[in-house]
Order: sequence, then C-alpha cells, then structure tokens
Amino acid sequence: MNEMVTACLNACPHACRQGGACTCQQAFCGSHEKVEHTQHESASCHSQAADHESHGAVSCHDDAGHEGHGGHHMGMMEDMKQRFWVVLVLTIPIAVLSPMLMMIFNYSINFPGQGWIEFILGTIVFFYGGKPFLEHGWMEIQNKQPGMMLLITLGIVSSYLYSVMTTFFLDASMNYYFELATLILIMLLGHVIEMKSQMRANDDLESLANLLPNEASRINADGDIEVVGIDQLQVDDLVLVRPGEKVAVDGTIASGHSTLDEAVITGESVPVAKDDGDEVIAGTINGDGALQVRVAKAGNDSYVQQVLDLVKGAQAQKSKAQSLADRVAAWLFYIAFGVGIIALVIWWNLTTAQTAIQFMVSTFVIACPHALGLAIPLVNAKSTSLAARSGLLVQNRIPFEQAYQVDTVVFDKTGTLTKGEFAVDGVYPIADVSENQILALAASLEAQSEHPIAKGIVQAAKEKDLDLQAVNNYQNHSGAGLEGEVDGNLVKILSPKATREAGYDFDQAQLEKITSQAKTVVFVIKADQVIGALAVSDQVRPEAKEVIQVLHKQGIEAVMLTGDNDQVAQAVAKEIGLDQVFSQVLPDQKSAAIQSLQGQGKSVMMVGDGVNDAPALAQAEVGVAIGAGTDVAMDSADIILVESQLKDVLNSLSLSQATNTKIKQNLAWGAGYNIFAIPLAAGLLAPIGITLGPALSGIFMSLSTVICAVNAQSLNFEKYE
Repeated sequence: MNEMVTACLNACPHACRQGGACTCQQAFCGSHEKVEHTQHESASCHSQAADHESHGAVSCHDDAGHEGHGGHHMGMMEDMKQRFWVVLVLTIPIAVLSPMLMMIFNYSINFPGQGWIEFILGTIVFFYGGKPFLEHGWMEIQNKQPGMMLLITLGIVSSYLYSVMTTFFLDASMNYYFELATLILIMLLGHVIEMKSQMRANDDLESLANLLPNEASRINADGDIEVVGIDQLQVDDLVLVRPGEKVAVDGTIASGHSTLDEAVITGESVPVAKDDGDEVIAGTINGDGALQVRVAKAGNDSYVQQVLDLVKGAQAQKSKAQSLADRVAAWLFYIAFGVGIIALVIWWNLTTAQTAIQFMVSTFVIACPHALGLAIPLVNAKSTSLAARSGLLVQNRIPFEQAYQVDTVVFDKTGTLTKGEFAVDGVYPIADVSENQILALAASLEAQSEHPIAKGIVQAAKEKDLDLQAVNNYQNHSGAGLEGEVDGNLVKILSPKATREAGYDFDQAQLEKITSQAKTVVFVIKADQVIGALAVSDQVRPEAKEVIQVLHKQGIEAVMLTGDNDQVAQAVAKEIGLDQVFSQVLPDQKSAAIQSLQGQGKSVMMVGDGVNDAPALAQAEVGVAIGAGTDVAMDSADIILVESQLKDVLNSLSLSQATNTKIKQNLAWGAGYNIFAIPLAAGLLAPIGITLGPALSGIFMSLSTVICAVNAQSLNFEKYE
C-alpha cells in the first residue's frame, strides 16, 4: 500500500474499527480496502479509529502522492455539488406542485397525472440525491455500527415511503415530496460545507506533506544536470538547488553559500545564512545563492517525512476523553432513534400522521453523533500540525494533552539550561608536569568520547596545536569518567566524586573555590597519581532565567537535575532562580529523582537531551527532548523540540493549554447541541408553537459539525519568542 501522505480528514467518527469498512459519514471516502499492519505504523486511518490495545488497524485510503488525498476529497465534494444542483432543479417543479405551498401562497394547480409527476420527480431526488446517504446508512448496518448516516437514511426513507403511500393509497394532497426534496437538498449542501470546513482544519498537515518537491536536479559525474524524481536519489548524490527553489533533500552544502527560509520547519521567520559544510533540510526555501547539496536523506527518510509520520501517529492516538466521546456518540443513534419513535407514536395519537412523521424525521435528522465524534480529532489535527510548524513535534498525544496540568518542570543542566559548549578555563598541575602536558594527555583520552566536556577539552588542545597520543583499552564509566592506556600508562579522567571514592587525594579547598564559580572540575590521574586538574565552564543559556520566571508566574516549580557537583549546580541554580536542585546524580539514578517528586504528588515534565535522560523522560508525566535537530527518532520523549530553545518548553505548555481549552469547547458544544436539539426536534416545545421541520433540522445538524471544525481551526496559542 502506498504510504499515506495526509491523514484522513477525521471524517469517520466510528469507522475503521476491528477491520470494518470505512463509513465516512461526512466525507464519503469512496472505495476502501481493509489493510492489516502493525500497531506501530503511523498511517492509521482516522484519529478516532486508532486502537492502542490491538495490533490490527485499518487504513482507509491508498494515497498516490502528496496531493492524492486532497484531490480525493475534492472529487467527493464535486460529486456532492453536482448532486446538489440536480436536486435543486428537480425541487423547483416539486415545490410548485406541493400541496403545502399551494395552501401557504393561496394558489391551485390540478391536472391529470399530477400525482405521477410528483412521484417520478420525488423518486429521482430520493435515489439520485439520497444515494450517498442510503449507501453509507446501509454500510453502517452491515458494520453493525449505526450512526448519523443511518439516522439520515431512516429520515429520508420514511419521508419517501409516506409520500408514496399518499400518492397511491391515501390522500394525495398530503404527500411529503417537497419536504423530502428540501431535506435531501439541505443535507447535500450541508455536507459540502462540512467537508470544506474539515479540510481547512487539516490544511496544516496537507501543507506539511506538500513541502517536499517531487523532483530534484541531480549533478551527474560528467557534470550534466538531470531532473529526476526524489525516489531516484541515492545517499551521496550531488543535487543543485537554484535560487528560490525548495530544497529537495536533507544533506550538507558541498559548494555555494546562500540564505535559507526555514520558517516551515522551525517557525523562525528570519532567513538563516548557510555556507559550505552546513546542513540543509528538505522543504526549506533557498535564497539568492545557488547551492550544491550532498544528499544525506531523501524522500521517506527526510526530516519532513519523519515529522509527517510523527504527526499522523500522534493524531491516531486516542485519549480517555476521546474514547468516552466515541462511546457517547455511538449511543446517540439509539437515543435519537428511540426518541423519534416515541415522538411518532405520541404525535400520531394527538395530531395527523403527517405531523407525527414530520417530528420523527426531524428527530432522526437533527441528531449529530458527528459533532461529538469530531470534537477532539479536529482539534488534534490542528494542534499537532500547528506544533510541527512551530518546531514542536508531538510524539505521544496523551502526555501532550495533559502537559497543561504540569506543576513541576525538571531540567537537565548540561545542554538544556546551559549551552552544552564547554571551554577550558584553567589547567592546574599538581605533580611535576606542565599545563600543556596535562591538557594533551586529557585530550588524548577525551577524543574517544562524545560528551560536551570532552569536546571542549579536545578543542582547547587543538587551539594550542598539541599532539594527541594513541589510546588503548578505552573505557567509559557513565557518570564517573573514563580511562585508557596512553604510552603504556593507565590514565584516568574522573569527576571529583569519583576521584574521592577511588581514594585519591586532592585539595578540597581549591576545588570548592573553583566550583563556586560554576566551573566543573575533572582530575587527571596517571599511573595512580593525581597529576592535575582541568576547570571547564559551560555558559548558561541567556533565556534560561526568563523562562524560569515565566514558569514561576504560572505557578510551576523549576527543578534542575545534574550529574555535576553540588557547588556548580547551586551556582547555576542561584543565577537563574531555580527552586530545587538534584546534584551528583548518575544517569541511571535520574528516574528515581523524578519518582521522588511524583511521590510528593507533583505532576512532572522532564526536559533533557533525549539520550542520557531517556529513563527520566520516560518516568515523567511528560518527557521533552530538546535540541533534537533533524533526528526525531526519540522513543523516550513525548514532545520533541527541534531547536535548542528553552522558550519552546513554554510554547509546548502554552499549546497544550490552548488545545485542552478547544477540546473542552468542542465537547461542550457537541454534547450540549444534542441534549437540546433532539427534544426540540421531537416536538417538546410544540405546545407553545416552537417546532423544527426536517429541513431546518438538517441545517442545524450540518451547522453543528461546521461549528466544531471552525472552532478547531481557530486554535492558536501564546508563543514565546
């Protein structure tokens, strides 16, 4: 099956479950097929159809490209429009011959065969205009999932059969053809409006899919430029990106310089300067310079496609609130059906058969399980797409929706509250060795590590043009340090805590003096003798203090979790105003620190790099990985922040709050509408002269979903820049 590029427009409130056929009650999906795939596939059909408990799911649509899904729904809308115009033309003579309109406007038409003409026109309207409703109503019966389409089907079938009965067996002056025609006319128009509203609610996801060009200009070995499809590109191919073009691949600039508009990826509106060796991302827009880009990832492996998969996967997840809404929506059919039958019986005995049928049909038509079924998915579709456009990738929907309840945010220090770019501030010889000897020895060992401190030490050695030596039997001791053999001697680089625990002596007073300045110290040990120490510092992010202040204004506690010594941790905490510090915590102990906070009744968000902090991210109610860049494959994180911007933590909380507000609004509307509309349509207020005919009921039903869609589309959030 071709991979879906856009999720279905969330148009099936109860479809695609347990292998059932899709019953797109609003958008009429057309032909569907059952597809088996694993729970981890993100191309799930509809957000409300995803099932986390099982390994089987259903995917509604085959998609043949970035525009396939949008074109599919556009085709459905065109079909509905065509049916609408045909029914409108047929409704005109039906209206002219309507006994009700003759009575209202005081005119009379009576000729032989008049009843037959009304019957023929009404029958065409019923079968042609009502076909989409009849088909999907029957599909709901087959799937044993009765819903809104079956209610509409019952309404128009009742109207048609009653009119036929009056034409051939009862009083022809009491026929219902005009009401039938106007009902179908209104339903067709309403569904066109609904589809447009729902498609607008998914425009962000559709536009994400359209970020990737379909073709690229490949530079062949002989220098010729060949336009090829994205699927024909290989890693290490060279691609030409002309001024103003979209970048087609993820890669690095082999030649050229320009500025790139990365707003669609990061939300940053300012173009970013790019030069040789810099990374570029597919979907960004080149400025004035021509670039030659070496392909690293293309097509389905590209960053944009990974983001799209994440967004679709998140939209396919169901919260408890959504599951409850789905169950209530499923019961609405039985409620509306029961109330409709009761209304028929009561009004049949109190008034005429025509009036009784009118109340029954109105009740069937006005009920809208769809408004409840779509209340959450429409907001989900908007919020996850909006998040992706702002550099916030929602991987797990439920924690994201619950983020607004967080009362404690725990930050890792290195690379989160600080820039993670260490510089050597001092070298302190202890034995009879020079500063350069200590630095060179330390750098030789640290060159084997990817830790930010290691990179800073190696960079300092490079700046002094020091020669690094070969290292044998290298070992990394997580949270303590590292060791290896250099020139036949065992060399260790340890933290103060690990140095003390290993029994080595050092000047504690000197250590405290250095660490009080927010500097991190590591000791260099050679042949079981401490020969020196290095002091390195990491600059606190300039926005860190402001972010902590905003959290405090929101009543949220800010905590730091670090493996660094307490003096350094307290110095950083004092500088930016943290409430609590966990220091000298090893990576495998971080989740226990989160548990201790949760044991105090706190709801915790953990913010870290997504690698060393994986257990803590998984333990927290909400795990946030910061600075992921183009690597979005972080299983431990619920939310992934593409940029290393602390303010995106505030943005994720803000968007979660805004999303929750919209969900509550839509649920309140969906539930409230049905609570008031069904009794009203059944004639509860008829004794005081307030009634709804089938046509007006149909208008209200369509508007109820449109309101949900428009409300979801209006979702926005306070963004911290």
